Amino acid sequence: MVNRRRSRHIFVLALSVAGALLLSACSAASPTQGSAPSTNAESLSSPDPTSYLTPGKLTIGTGEPAYFPWVIDDSPASGKGFEAAVAYAVAGKLGFAKENVTWVRSTFDEAIAPGPKAFDFNLQQFSITAERAQQVDFSSPYYETTQAVITVSTSPAAAVTSLAGLKGLLIGAATGTTSFTEAEKLIAPTQGVQAFNTNDDAKLALQNGTVDAIVVDLPTAFYLTGVELDGGTIIGQLPDAAAGSSSQTPTPGATPGAQAGTDAFGLVLAKDSPLTAAVSAAVDALRADGTLANLADTWLAGNADAPVLK
Repeated sequence: MVNRRRSRHIFVLALSVAGALLLSACSAASPTQGSAPSTNAESLSSPDPTSYLTPGKLTIGTGEPAYFPWVIDDSPASGKGFEAAVAYAVAGKLGFAKENVTWVRSTFDEAIAPGPKAFDFNLQQFSITAERAQQVDFSSPYYETTQAVITVSTSPAAAVTSLAGLKGLLIGAATGTTSFTEAEKLIAPTQGVQAFNTNDDAKLALQNGTVDAIVVDLPTAFYLTGVELDGGTIIGQLPDAAAGSSSQTPTPGATPGAQAGTDAFGLVLAKDSPLTAAVSAAVDALRADGTLANLADTWLAGNADAPVLK
């Protein structure tokens, strides 16, 4: 069961989200909540304007739909939600005012497929991997997280406290994600990992008892167990050592002091994009000046009450 302190935290978060069109939170006026820096803010030198999809505009891609807490109310242009806020912060470092940012939508798979892109960069919690880096460019990581196993109180998984205890259960995850890969590698359930198209599909399967537990990234785990799942609970995090495998490609500018096994999210650009270096420099600058940490504190839950499974 979710403990009272975390329940209160999630409940308060959910109420604030519901306060403006059910899923908006905090004033957009605060720079740490997604508003673009003022035109007087220091920005990095930008590439040739013709390098952008549309000169004078920054075109940013996200999912269809884009989910809380990454984007609030499926409205990235509001700048609310962690990834929406990061996107506008990067835009500001590149010299773009908020009104010169354009949003487009894509599926997860479309964004990381080889070929031309309908965006300058895209962010949908793309884990940086060597395999994907053969098809697209990644920026420096803007966030690092672990994977977590969640269930509901009526599931046989609710009493499990170890990786070994999960092996004989039905474990689900969204296909093509780090969650799925790490579930296969670390839990290695005897019946294989049950594949779902999206986290929403996996969540529904958990609700109706088709699976006993699912694996998602940690911020999503806090939201699902605290807001969307009746009797939702976090069993624990998958060990960091599992995520730190050879499938993870080293990226310049990785977060100083980050554990080797964290799952690093990067902005996706077209392969060999002329913007990659500038976008990575913008992310690095936002990390150095504390903006990324502030945005994470604002929009994402911490890792309390999510023990590492052994």
